[in-house]
Amino acid sequence: MANSVQARKRARQNESRRRQNASQRSAMRTAIKKTIAAIETGEYDSASSAYLVAVPLLDRAVTHGIIQKNKAARHKSRLNVRIRMLKA
Repeated sequence: MANSVQARKRARQNESRRRQNASQRSAMRTAIKKTIAAIETGEYDSASSAYLVAVPLLDRAVTHGIIQKNKAARHKSRLNVRIRMLKA
């Protein structure tokens, strides 16, 4: 347990940031799963609209340091390839 004032404050900050990061990470993962589910239905319009919702969440996660930029780029690229395959 934190004993000094600074350590108590740091513990409070860490806990609030942990909750915010977990919420944002969960929203990002949910958006990816919704996009994949829309792709598996085979409907191009719903898949592309789900993709357009997921992209800003991935970018925001990168900006806030939750995931690395290469991981976000990999997710966006793979989802986009699958959506383009639907159209073809």
